[in-house]
Order: sequence, then C-alpha cells, then structure tokens
Amino acid sequence: MTVFDAVVLAGGAARRLGGADKPAVRVGGRALLDRVLGACAGAGRTVVVGPRRPTVRPVTWALEAPPGGGPLAGLAAGLREVRAERVLLLSADLPFLETGAVRGLVAALDDGGTGAEGAVLVDGDGREQPLVAAYWAEALRRELGLLVAEHGTLVGLPLRMLTSELSLTRLPHAGASFDCDTWEDISEARSRIRDDRHVLDEWISAVKAELGIELDVDRAGLLDLARDAAHGVARPAAPLTTFLVGYAAALRGGGPEAVAEAARVAGALAERWAAEAEAETDGKPS
Repeated sequence: MTVFDAVVLAGGAARRLGGADKPAVRVGGRALLDRVLGACAGAGRTVVVGPRRPTVRPVTWALEAPPGGGPLAGLAAGLREVRAERVLLLSADLPFLETGAVRGLVAALDDGGTGAEGAVLVDGDGREQPLVAAYWAEALRRELGLLVAEHGTLVGLPLRMLTSELSLTRLPHAGASFDCDTWEDISEARSRIRDDRHVLDEWISAVKAELGIELDVDRAGLLDLARDAAHGVARPAAPLTTFLVGYAAALRGGGPEAVAEAARVAGALAERWAAEAEAETDGKPS
C-alpha cells in the first residue's frame, strides 16, 4: 500500500455560514470533519489544522500562525507534522469524499509517466479543487519557501498562488469534490444523503463510524437473510436474526469470513423453517 499522510484544513471563519463551526456541522448525522477523516483513514498520519475538537479517530493537531492566517499558513503548519513523501490535502467540508477517490488521487500521483507534482479533483464545472488533492511534500515545501521569500509571509495569500506553479494531474469527480460553503450547500448535501439510492450506504457508513467498526460485509447477503427470516418466520425475526449473526461472528473473532459463515448457517435455518411451514400448509411431510 502506498504510504501517504493527510493534512485537513479545519480552520477559517466560515463567514458564509454566519460564523458557524463548519467542521462540526452534521450531514447524515456525522460532523463534516469526521466524514473527511473517515475517507482518509488509510493515511499514515492525519494532521488537522484548526482548533481542537472531538473527532471519531485520533489525529495530530496543528494551528496556523496567526490563527485564521489562510490556507497557505494552514498548509505550512500541517506540513511541519508530515513525515511521508506524499501528502493528501483536504478541506474539512467534503461530505461525499470516499476512500475510492482518495486512493485515486494517490495512485495518480504515483503514476511515474506523468511527472506530476500533484493530482487534483475537478468538479462538475471543470474547476480544479486544490483542497481535494494529493501532492509530493517536497514540491509543496519548495513552493511555500519561494512564496515566503517573495512576499515575506504566507498570511492571506490564496492557495492557487502555490498550485499554479505545480505540474498537476486533473481527475474529474463531481461528487467527491462537492464542498459546503453555504447553508444551501449543507441542505443539498443532507438531501442527497437521504435520496433512496444512497441512504442505505450512508446509514451503514454512519453506524460503522459511530461504533468504531471497520468491517466490510456482504450487505446484500445480510438483507437476503433478513428477508428470509421475516417471510419464513415472522417480521420481528429479521432484526433479531441479523443481530444474532453479528453477535455470533464476534464470538468467533469477527471479520468478514465470520459474518459470512454465521449468515450462511442462519440462512440455511431460515430456509428449513420456511420449508416446514410450507409443507404444513400443503399438508405434506417435509
């Protein structure tokens, strides 16, 4: 697995949100910052630049000098805590960022044929999003040093003064690059999450994050088991059966294989139960 660190910029005044603590605003029941931290969980070290706040997993905290000094000052503070050669740079307001997009950015950076110093996501309007990107740390440090030499400070300088000097690979991804600058953006994100096409995935991701579970299981298989238990036994059997499957898997050490085996055994039982009921209805021995 490619080694990379992550820097998440979680400061700023959020003026367009009326000064609200934007990283703590909840979308789908989870703070925006926690959603971003979940997407970059594969980082060797995650540095959050901004005021300390509760998070779902441990991070390294940093603070730009002076506080509120802007994205380049925040980046410089974060880079001081970075150890890896590759750096994932993110804002803390990306409700739809997922691990797949993160892996894509890091992989694009590692593509030796491009010679790129960074890989950035591009939104639906074709605009580069430099705060949803992966960079070589050496290139970032070089350009920060040049900006300080030229301007005497990083405070208040826009991030694009740095990224415009880098060779970048552009990756279109309208969903992952969606950020929340206004309350209208927050409302749109909340509405998207409750869409029928996404709500189950979002709910499962939220529950796993809240419970501290990093386990991918066969969701379709579990839903089939719940359906069979509900139809073949009784409707309340569905949630109780899936709970017991999870409990049994935990007793066997956990992991996808343990869940799959427990679901297989319970599923076979549900089929036998349903077959008996059908046989009794037809008046035939089973």
